Amino acid sequence: MSHSNVTIFHPAGFVLLGIPGLEAYQIWLSIPLCLIYITAALGNSILIVVIVMEHNLHEPMYFFLSVLAIMDILLSTTTVPKALPIFWLHAHNIAVDACVTQVFFVHMMFVGESAILLAMAFDPFVAICAPLRYTAVLPWPVVGRIALAIITGSFCIIFPVIFLLKRLPFCRTNIVRHSYCEHIGVARLACADITVNIWYGFSVPIVMVILDVILIAVSYSLILRAVFCLPSQEAQHKALSTCGSHLCVILMFYVPSFFTLLTHHFGRNIPQHVHILLANLYVLVPPMLNPIVYGVKTKQICEGVAHHQDLVTSLCCNSGTREKTK
Repeated sequence: MSHSNVTIFHPAGFVLLGIPGLEAYQIWLSIPLCLIYITAALGNSILIVVIVMEHNLHEPMYFFLSVLAIMDILLSTTTVPKALPIFWLHAHNIAVDACVTQVFFVHMMFVGESAILLAMAFDPFVAICAPLRYTAVLPWPVVGRIALAIITGSFCIIFPVIFLLKRLPFCRTNIVRHSYCEHIGVARLACADITVNIWYGFSVPIVMVILDVILIAVSYSLILRAVFCLPSQEAQHKALSTCGSHLCVILMFYVPSFFTLLTHHFGRNIPQHVHILLANLYVLVPPMLNPIVYGVKTKQICEGVAHHQDLVTSLCCNSGTREKTK
């Protein structure tokens, strides 16, 4: 096709197909996706409220955990509320700006959550390897600057993606074979060279995340070395249980994300609907499991939740007693 015969246009919106190949089952698939999303949003909201209300949880680790919970809510809310109308109401259209916004927040939350997990690995490293210097190394002003640096850094890393997408001309189709907008998936619809999109949109975030993984691995190797040098088994068990929930959250974040990434780029024989299902589960399952893991494995959070349950029960009982008295 000659260049003169190519009609270039800038679409007013895109069409999200949902899960191509599973159109007949989308209504049934949407039910567990909706339940998982509700569980993730509710669980992370409860976690944030408990951390804010309980004074014994006002520590750097739980502050970072609350930031992680906020990012989990944003990650799942960016994608699922738009995907569900596709499955239920066949509302496939999405405006260009809304599509670019989805791309931005999905990628920003991915980079941001990885950085938060690194910060959460640094906290037990200081607490176990240098306990006497903990308050000097991690005072609240430093913790606030770390959180601000993570948010600002994630924003600056992903922000150029907006311009990389907005500059592209389209000449073939505006149909996105996915349930939400993803950077490379949208860029591949363009009739221009997308080498910069591929290199920046794929390489830069991945390099940052791999660097986070390396630093987390170094941190926990030093933590484990320090733990096994502790004099008593009870102290070792307490230190390991403190780190156990964080290690579970790290594995739940990185294993599905890297598996999804590798199958997307190298799994040529894997059906497309499998890729899309994995992508949807990735933005839902870790946010759902994170508050459950921390709630079950962390004693302070369990006590905080139980305290608020007892408080609510007491208020309800007192209210009922007052009604009967009247």
